[in-house]
Amino acid sequence: MNEDKFLVATMLLVLAQVMPAKAESVADFYSGAGREMKMVIRSEPGSGYDQLSRLLARHIARNIPGNPNIISVNMPGGGGITAANYLANIAPKDGSVVSIVGQGLVADQALDLSPQLKADLDRYNWIGNLQSSNQILIVWHTSPTKSLEDAKNRVTSIGTTGAGSASTHYPAFYNKVIGTKFKLIFGYTGGPTINMAMERGEVEGRGTNTYASYLATTPHFIEKKLIRPLIQIGIRKDPNMPDVPLLIDQDIAPENLAAVAFMSKAATMGRPFATTPNVPAERVLALRSAFDKTMQSAAFVTEAEKLKEEIDPMKGEALAQLVHEIIEAGPAVRNHVLELIKDDGAAK
Repeated sequence: MNEDKFLVATMLLVLAQVMPAKAESVADFYSGAGREMKMVIRSEPGSGYDQLSRLLARHIARNIPGNPNIISVNMPGGGGITAANYLANIAPKDGSVVSIVGQGLVADQALDLSPQLKADLDRYNWIGNLQSSNQILIVWHTSPTKSLEDAKNRVTSIGTTGAGSASTHYPAFYNKVIGTKFKLIFGYTGGPTINMAMERGEVEGRGTNTYASYLATTPHFIEKKLIRPLIQIGIRKDPNMPDVPLLIDQDIAPENLAAVAFMSKAATMGRPFATTPNVPAERVLALRSAFDKTMQSAAFVTEAEKLKEEIDPMKGEALAQLVHEIIEAGPAVRNHVLELIKDDGAAK
């Protein structure tokens, strides 16, 4: 009898060792003891990215299984490169860290412009896109440059951040493609500091931002006509700016058409929201579902309207495809764009 009991106990022990443990559910993961999600913000407090990131953090948690607490952490630097590198190389790869990624970085990776970028954005798990507003280059109202034609005839100083930033990419591209004379002034940490530089008269304009972001963070710029958009880039005109020239409508040399199409598509990246690579598939699906529900949430929509944030969402699957298409564009197109975007900061 004792021998039988011994055999049964042995068998139970063996079964316990070989049977897989019950998989942790998504809700169990996000509601675990001490569990905390992190919203990494790629720019400084007060920026458009900051406001939109914190808005999303306040609302998305209630739609994530387990309702985790989300803390927001500003991580500015390099036009979003610091935050992007953190997600790729330091952050836990478990779905607990999310970020609205710098919209210029996808094109930056495709063109291999910044050796500082140590992230493969095609491996990120893309959750959804909050906005797809066109990018606009603006000048302060006191600038002698009043139109796109003026920008082709006089040197206009434009404040930018770093090589990984769209604020650098687009004015440099305009110089090569349509003959503007934008002089790029590097070294600003983000949009708010460039805005202050314009107000102080250090620079005449800002390389790129969206109408939606200006409306949300500095509405008085628009209401009091303190800024003047010179050009917009995207697939079609922003309904808010019917009179602002669209790049693809300009007189473009045939050899530059593919490059202009590439940059116009890159501009539609808007405010792409992602988590790290290598996150379990069920958590990615849960985050995408939570994002979609949040975009339709009455509370989110109401607060977004109060903050003057224009929300035009794109689902995670479509965003992932867009990122892949930009990064995997043909070498001939990428090489040509790379030539067009090169700029030493001095107007020609």
